[in-house]
Amino acid sequence: QVQLVESGGGLVQPGGSLRLSCAASTSIFSIYTMAWYRQAPGKQRELVARISSGSITNYADTLKGRFTISRDNAKNTVYLQMNSLKPEDTAVYYCNADLNRVRSWGQGTQVTVSS
Repeated sequence: QVQLVESGGGLVQPGGSLRLSCAASTSIFSIYTMAWYRQAPGKQRELVARISSGSITNYADTLKGRFTISRDNAKNTVYLQMNSLKPEDTAVYYCNADLNRVRSWGQGTQVTVSS
């Protein structure tokens, strides 16, 4: 299991931007598939974006064009750049690491989009 620590959440106005970071405690970070999920109150956790070890990305259809996932293997960190934020993006955002179906989760970081 990998320890994951998210940061970068907070309160932002509609239309604003945030960048989430997730630092992983593993020496083999580069071979993990990393992902961001989110869970809004009363809703199921949903995939936001995923990036493979080869930096192939995929996104939830509704978020394409606004969110960008990236990784820095030298820093063992995955990022989620969120632009043009909407109130419906309010949720707890979780980092996920997946290696051969063994999955680890971070503790989550709250993102609140409100005026």
